[in-house]
Amino acid sequence: MKLTVGTDGMFQKIGDALAHAQTHAGEEITIHISPGTYHEKLEIHQEGLILEGENATDTIITYDDAANDILPDGDKRGTFRSYTLLADAPRIQLRNLTIENGAALREHVEQAIALYAEGEGIVVSDCRLLGAQDTLFTGPLPPKEVVPGGFKGPKEFAPRINGRQLYHHCYICGTVDFIFGSATAYFEDCTLHSLGRPLGYVTAGSSPEGQEYGYVFSHCRFTGDAPEGSIYLGRPWRDYARVVILDSELGAHIRPEGWHDWGKEAAHGTVFFAEYGNFGPGAAGKRADWCHCLTQEEAAAYTRRNVLGW
Repeated sequence: MKLTVGTDGMFQKIGDALAHAQTHAGEEITIHISPGTYHEKLEIHQEGLILEGENATDTIITYDDAANDILPDGDKRGTFRSYTLLADAPRIQLRNLTIENGAALREHVEQAIALYAEGEGIVVSDCRLLGAQDTLFTGPLPPKEVVPGGFKGPKEFAPRINGRQLYHHCYICGTVDFIFGSATAYFEDCTLHSLGRPLGYVTAGSSPEGQEYGYVFSHCRFTGDAPEGSIYLGRPWRDYARVVILDSELGAHIRPEGWHDWGKEAAHGTVFFAEYGNFGPGAAGKRADWCHCLTQEEAAAYTRRNVLGW
């Protein structure tokens, strides 16, 4: 079944199309969105649903919730209730869309998620994910929050089940930890753009102990408006974070040491931050001695098929 959204579509709002799709559970459903800007906070809980625009430049889903917003009950919204789009089911596909958290444009805004993705087999292709801090969250959450109440949101009490996710030919921008979470996620031919601020981190992984793969970036471009030598490739949100970057172009904004330990010296022996075949000015520095430079044989294990199984 194909549903259409837009001025000439079956629905004027994406949320209305998603609600209608729920009445056809079990069917393969594609929701096609005409060009336009849709100011909506959305949730997808339907397995296999496809949400697609005509092109990412002109098909924009935006909302402006942020972690520090004060709710009517006096509580802060928190990071995990700030999303613009929650994709929470297996095999969801997102294509040709911009998903934006507009709160990132405000001054003094901290965490504000654009896409919260949790589920086995999620595929995001030819999309733009726009934000500042915490743009993309790849669930599940870690087992336990550091600060009580820090995980308030739709998955706070859900089982922590790893899902495999693919991001193909996407543009993802942000400042601090703008790709974070525990999923196994493969980023292929993507642009990771660090916005202009003097200190930032591309990733903040939280792979659980024993998980074979975390984040893998293959043939990507790490670009930035940030000052030269000011951005780290990643830091460990949790002590077993795993991030591997392969055959990617690293701009001059990447710091020579590459990686930060978030003050967790004990994690030097548990995290796995590794590179192979990277090039560009950001790849030339002397990396932190607790990080890894893969051999050709080791790097060969990080194919999409090996990591995702499909």
